[in-house]
Amino acid sequence: MLNFDYYAPTKVVFGKDAQMRCAGLVKECGGTRVFLLYGGGSAVKSGLIGTIEQNLRENGLVCETLGGVHPNPYLSFARHAAEKAAAFGADFILAVGGGSVIDTAKAVGLALANPGVDLWDFWTKGRKPAGCTPVGAVLTIPAAGSEMSNSSVLTDEETGVKRGLGLDVVRPRFAVMNPELTFTLPVYQVACGVVDIMMHTLDRYFNPVAGNELTDEIAEALLRVTIRNGRIAVKDTHDYHAMSELMWAGSLSHNDLTGLGAPKDFAPHQFGHELSAKFDVAHGASLSTMWGPWARYCMDTNPARFARYGRSVWGISGASEIKTAQAAIEATVDYFRSLGMPTCFTELGIGVQDDAVLRELAERCTFYGKRTIGTFRVLGVEDIYAVYKMANC
Repeated sequence: MLNFDYYAPTKVVFGKDAQMRCAGLVKECGGTRVFLLYGGGSAVKSGLIGTIEQNLRENGLVCETLGGVHPNPYLSFARHAAEKAAAFGADFILAVGGGSVIDTAKAVGLALANPGVDLWDFWTKGRKPAGCTPVGAVLTIPAAGSEMSNSSVLTDEETGVKRGLGLDVVRPRFAVMNPELTFTLPVYQVACGVVDIMMHTLDRYFNPVAGNELTDEIAEALLRVTIRNGRIAVKDTHDYHAMSELMWAGSLSHNDLTGLGAPKDFAPHQFGHELSAKFDVAHGASLSTMWGPWARYCMDTNPARFARYGRSVWGISGASEIKTAQAAIEATVDYFRSLGMPTCFTELGIGVQDDAVLRELAERCTFYGKRTIGTFRVLGVEDIYAVYKMANC
């Protein structure tokens, strides 16, 4: 196990009617003027936005709302929201939704606390912020884990560049989680969330460090629970128990708990980011598309790691190490398909791409030669191109 710092300060309020505690939680953080961000119209139609607004105002808080956050959230909308929040005089940002809304709220918090600084500099130039206006989250989609993470991902839709950043200052002060708020989700969105939860742990689990016992077993348990309850949730999106397990798994999968003591890999995420930036596909779908090709390409780096994954997560036994490793990869890909998720470009809906597009994706993935990706196996541009080529069917 390598040295590590662990910082997970988010207060979690979990269970039925948890959203009714928003006002008290905002007040605990010193908030008085709440800028409430949300995504599409479903949060309004379900009555959730109105309920939260009423809860805030009845408890003496001033509130302004803004909807319209796009999946794979846009830089332009974050800038627009920051202008609105500044004009309103917001001292607290409340995100109601999933990862895209929460990531946008984090961007707004950074913009408010750093006036005069180009917001995109934090994502692309490594600029360190002076602070962040406090952010809270009411989670409605178990998936990204942004409600407890230090990360935020934005896309500059003008250039097609998608970037993530990781700063502890943007971690939400609280996360409100009521599994009943997920009941309106379409099955496809639930399935995308299951993939995202798994990938946030798999991208930590596959790393070059051996003997990381407790962290590995936490990761394996989370994967087993997610796989089991993912099957239930796509059949019945109103299953409270399954949604509860997925909601909590999503938070733990991305608050760094499942990767302590080892470097993150996150190569499949980088592959997926370029796909979603270019083709505007769902984040979870880009991940299910790319994990199989990445795993097949990298398996020979450490077959024992994949074999352990097969035994501990999928219950595969009675085969050689290589065959167990291969079976673990195919079990994962088959599981994605069973959820209705894509595992290649054609299933993703973008079709077979020209070689020039694959080369472009590979170059973009390396920031045009400025970096490699991955730690389990370090991948350069030719490796990345080869993996994209494996997915191109």
